[in-house]
Amino acid sequence: MLPEIMEAADLLDDARVDGDKVAGWLAQKGLDQVEVHRVQGPQGHTDFIKARLISPEPGPVLGIVGRLGGIGARPERIGMVSDADGCIVSLACAARLAHMARRGDGLPQGGVIVATHICPNAPTQPHEPTPFMGSPVDMAQMNRMEVDSAMDGILSVDATKGNWVVNQRGFAITSTVKEGWVLRVNERLLELMRFVSGRLPVVLPISTSDITPYGNGVHHVNSIMQPAIATSAPVVGVATTSVVPVAGCATGANQLGDLDEAGRFCLEVAKEFTAGRLSLHDPEEFQRLSELYGSMGHLQGLGGRKG
Repeated sequence: MLPEIMEAADLLDDARVDGDKVAGWLAQKGLDQVEVHRVQGPQGHTDFIKARLISPEPGPVLGIVGRLGGIGARPERIGMVSDADGCIVSLACAARLAHMARRGDGLPQGGVIVATHICPNAPTQPHEPTPFMGSPVDMAQMNRMEVDSAMDGILSVDATKGNWVVNQRGFAITSTVKEGWVLRVNERLLELMRFVSGRLPVVLPISTSDITPYGNGVHHVNSIMQPAIATSAPVVGVATTSVVPVAGCATGANQLGDLDEAGRFCLEVAKEFTAGRLSLHDPEEFQRLSELYGSMGHLQGLGGRKG
């Protein structure tokens, strides 16, 4: 899907791009169920975009959420930033799925919902070891716009290069997170990673703090797991990674070959998930954990002090 990755990257590398322009591009690709909503925040606005590719036959629905603060940090930085990876991959997936359908390879059942947002003028914010991209709107608003109740499972795609944890180029996945539980890494997803990349799979380790909401004052590797606080559906992070720490606000840092691999992985997951051949978690194991140790849903909230 490199052509779609390149087209999406070129489309987004524009100081005047907005949700309507992206929706027009998706319409040219054959997508007729696209929603755009502009949301104003204290530091500007962003356009949330959601594309639905739903088969007439019922089946599981996968969400592909392109997570980011913004695609650009203008006027501080000129051009598209590293943080745009999630947006590029998710939109390219939508375009490629429409392309597949036109060629007779549409999803036979279920569907895919792609959600992201378009902000070429986002703020930056301090973070160690490298600065983050901020956003004109807060995380709660992002989750309300990007997480859909129809999503039975979610892949959250996010640039995850500003850390010392993963030091390989390409993409990594996280453990599955569901209702505050960090579950085991899905072996079938690891297999699909091997098929797509031709290399050994890479796992991004996440901590309990990473699956709690932004705004609670604890460290987060980034926002990759934030959709998990707004849904009971299982969520897996798909992280684009680098050998060295790269700031989210760095320009010239979008490795299109890596994004192609991440996008093809998302498509392979979509084909298996919507066909009912793949689950992002083991329901019986999740039920057993819940019976033994109770709910961990409190980790989806901001918490509170005791005593």
